[in-house]
Amino acid sequence: MENTGKKCKVVAIANQKGGVSKTTTTVNLGIGLARAGKKVLLLDIDPQGSLSASMGIQEPDKLEETLATVMTMIMDGQEVEAGYGILTHEEGVQFLPANIDLAAVEVSLTSAMSREYMLKEYIETVAPHYDYIIADCMPSLGMLTINALAAADTVLIPLQAQYLSLKGLEQLIATIMRIKKRINPALDFEGILLTMVDARTNYAKEIMEMVRGNYGRRIPVFENHIPLSVRVAEASAEGRSIFAHDPKGRAAEAYSVLVEEVLAHGR
Repeated sequence: MENTGKKCKVVAIANQKGGVSKTTTTVNLGIGLARAGKKVLLLDIDPQGSLSASMGIQEPDKLEETLATVMTMIMDGQEVEAGYGILTHEEGVQFLPANIDLAAVEVSLTSAMSREYMLKEYIETVAPHYDYIIADCMPSLGMLTINALAAADTVLIPLQAQYLSLKGLEQLIATIMRIKKRINPALDFEGILLTMVDARTNYAKEIMEMVRGNYGRRIPVFENHIPLSVRVAEASAEGRSIFAHDPKGRAAEAYSVLVEEVLAHGR
């Protein structure tokens, strides 16, 4: 594998609530960064294998080399080669898939020595070969998500423009701040990204104003939001990015702006 010679930025995409576009954001941000000339690795940190499916893997459970085997090797003290298990997507990103075996790994992590740092150990092995590593976290605040946050430089929080999503945000922020204090002092916020926004409704506008008013002083909130779009779901089902599926659509434009904002944040 080629060494980029630059510092790699590790971004965890996290929210304990499901259905807020974590995987969609991981895929489209990652492929958008690759389109901008960056070397990108996506990590599927969810036993459901949503990212793997969105990258076109029809049956993740049949894969023999996954994040589960990588984590098991690290827990057993074995060396993992930088390219082990990594697959390449047609749109220029690489990814390490996951499947249901990762659920058993999470159980094993609870009794492992230095259990919060297993994923970090792996990321340090592959980081020299990439500009960005983006981790798609599972919808919980369990050991796998903690591992991702322990290894990350920043955390990006996709937030659906709904009141119930807002209610869980405070708990997520509190968890991230505890991890920053006790495990990863360098962890910072990439920002809150409002997703599935129907900007025509007053309700969505109120939620966006509430997020910016309540959190904007403490945590960056992306200027851009991701619109509600059936095209995004169609792209995921096809194993492609929104840029390939509907390049001129509103969602593709929104994700392009997100990529520009993340690049502007630097490393």
